[in-house]
Amino acid sequence: MKLRTVISKIEEEISIRQAEDFDNVGLLCGVPDRDVSGILVCHDALENVVDEAIKKNCNLIVCFHPIIFSGLKSLTGKNYVERAVLKAIENKIAIYAIHTAFDNDFFGVNHGICRQLGLKNMKILQPKENNLKQLTVFVPKDYSEKVKEAMFSAGAGSIGFYDECSFTVNGKGTFRPVEGSNPFSGQQNIRENADEDMISVIFEGFKQGQIVSAMKTAHPYEEVAHQIYSLDNKNHHVGLGMYGELEEEMDEKDFLRFVKEKFGLEVIKHSAFNNKKIKRVGVLGGSGASGIRSAVSKKCDAYLTGDLKYHDYFLAESKMLICDIGHYESEQFVTQQLFEILSQKFSTFAISKSIEKTNPVNYFI
Repeated sequence: MKLRTVISKIEEEISIRQAEDFDNVGLLCGVPDRDVSGILVCHDALENVVDEAIKKNCNLIVCFHPIIFSGLKSLTGKNYVERAVLKAIENKIAIYAIHTAFDNDFFGVNHGICRQLGLKNMKILQPKENNLKQLTVFVPKDYSEKVKEAMFSAGAGSIGFYDECSFTVNGKGTFRPVEGSNPFSGQQNIRENADEDMISVIFEGFKQGQIVSAMKTAHPYEEVAHQIYSLDNKNHHVGLGMYGELEEEMDEKDFLRFVKEKFGLEVIKHSAFNNKKIKRVGVLGGSGASGIRSAVSKKCDAYLTGDLKYHDYFLAESKMLICDIGHYESEQFVTQQLFEILSQKFSTFAISKSIEKTNPVNYFI
């Protein structure tokens, strides 16, 4: 299977269009027309991971963090980034990064954390802004189902855990073909009255091109009357962080012991105890100080993330227990999640999970 085909199938599950603008996701190096012999899934595509891929005959590394992030102007092997990328290129190994596309995915990084904690009623903590659009198109009644099917197949009409969503209103349309036209129905210079359906669908903005193309291909008219609107609605199934509820509430110290056990931690940095029960928990994998205020607004009793600074602990203002469990530690389930997704998606070649250590942080207890 060609690399470009493999990438296309990966992005059917996790669209890189939902990644943050600052991020460097997608194919970082590699030739799209090269055949894939095997995939190695990892957290960071460091040099030891590239060596592992060579040993396992995997010529595609799917990593969480992008090894090339910013400021790379040459490849001379002078640092760990350049050495890893050079070795991958020299051995014809492609590197594909998924990072914040998986952070923003409903079943991504934060879903994995919530699943480990056994949280129920999970919701997105910070829904992605300005991500939804609405398309309205006027179609001859006899072609209504054909056009809807084409738009659905291109990704229109998905709302949360429902798809093929639309709304149709029947009415009368008029048009008059003039000189130069080649009308589907009617005659030039004579007004035509048509029995038409007005179909409305909602879609994520990045799908617009493929949906409009599919709609026009299925539509019988020479000139297709349609409108596209940007919506102020938030997409509550795409975004950073999640929150949910524990099966039973816990005391703060019992909760911290529970988190240490579930995440295999030696230590947790946390804010002052508030002497309140923990029931609703917010999470944001990686560097998550940006989600503290959102977690407070969602009335979370505790918030788990990584990379917090001294002043971040003041932001909860005694309303919530803030816990820094570590950057890597909060994302430690990502490799397994990606391995499971890719194993279900591909059966014609080997999918391996990296066994190499990439977490640079160690603790002296």
